[in-house]
Amino acid sequence: MAGFDHGPAHPQEIEDPVEVARRLKISLWLFGVYCAFYAGFVLLNAFAPKVMEITFGGVNVAIWYGFTLIGGALLMSLLYAWLCRERT
Repeated sequence: MAGFDHGPAHPQEIEDPVEVARRLKISLWLFGVYCAFYAGFVLLNAFAPKVMEITFGGVNVAIWYGFTLIGGALLMSLLYAWLCRERT
């Protein structure tokens, strides 16, 4: 049967090694920043759990910090996408 050869639908993309290296550098920096914030969360829980019990607006610091980590991950993914967009 014609047309059922299971080949690729699109030609293979050729990526510029310089761009790949640039994106890798950006991603490693953002990963390091996130790891530092997450390490702060873990260390605060491990060595100063009383700080996490402090409440602001009826919600404790642990919840605020957790939501900040989630929001920070979202913002960093958007930043990564913006920094790695195609330059025209």
